[in-house]
Amino acid sequence: MITLYDYLPSQNAYKVRLLLAQLRRPYRTEIISIFEGEGQRPEYLAINPTGAVPAIRLDDGRVIAESNAILFFLAEGTPYLPDDRFARAKVLQWLSFEGDYVQSTIATLRHWVMTGKLARRPAALVETKREGSLKTLAILDRELAQRPWLAGPAYSIADIAVFAYVHRAEEADLPLADFPNVVAWIDRVRSQPRFLAETLPLFDRSAFGEGAAVRPQRPSGNALV
Repeated sequence: MITLYDYLPSQNAYKVRLLLAQLRRPYRTEIISIFEGEGQRPEYLAINPTGAVPAIRLDDGRVIAESNAILFFLAEGTPYLPDDRFARAKVLQWLSFEGDYVQSTIATLRHWVMTGKLARRPAALVETKREGSLKTLAILDRELAQRPWLAGPAYSIADIAVFAYVHRAEEADLPLADFPNVVAWIDRVRSQPRFLAETLPLFDRSAFGEGAAVRPQRPSGNALV
């Protein structure tokens, strides 16, 4: 059984949890409280040199870090990663997009907002991140107007990777409702078999440390994912 090194506030770790749930693959969890510095312990740095989550340890002791690499590994031989060479390259295209665009804009801005660091960032830098986030959402909205899923006709790890931070864009104070094709795609992802709702409710900033700003949670009747 694989071991998942996890931390519940991490959307990168959530990607792996979601895929494992949809694969019905059993695993054990080891929590790494990265906000409390546990990621910098020498024994964990031997698993992931960056000290971040997620990482996985295989039955034979080998380890893999970086969420999208883990998704690619776990999805091999499953419907979530196609066999066709071109289709696999399209999945990789969107995994790269997630790493280059979503992480550097929406994910970063969300982290600053949720941890209360936004006020300590230069206004020009914040505006750059916001503009980049809106551009990223606009790209996704345009692409998703053409097809139901990012990498082609079927749901794949490309959708899982991008969904993780994009569906929480409002936590970065971004107007997600202005991108209807993205909103419709979010609903399609949530309707997939064995979809895993998150344990951290939308707008719950308590897990992000004492500096996090407080915002009321959404009603429990809404899908808290």
